[in-house]
Amino acid sequence: MRTTLSIAITVVCGLGLAGAAHAYTKEVQKACGDDYRKYCGEYGLETAALRNCMDKAGQKLTHACVHALIRAGEVSKSEVERRRKTGQ
Repeated sequence: MRTTLSIAITVVCGLGLAGAAHAYTKEVQKACGDDYRKYCGEYGLETAALRNCMDKAGQKLTHACVHALIRAGEVSKSEVERRRKTGQ
């Protein structure tokens, strides 16, 4: 299950949002804060570099972070499932 959920962050970064000015919801900020600091703290918030870093850390992200990303509409459950099935 963790693999399925952690794929969501990979999907988020692959949706073409990397260059967009995009504010994260409070829920995502809270749920993903530790992941951000642990894996990508050297990158500025809401930057393409951060999204790329989180993409690379995707399999390591916490369950809470991935679920917050899904609830925020950053990624769909169907896309998470598709990626899980294909191993992407």
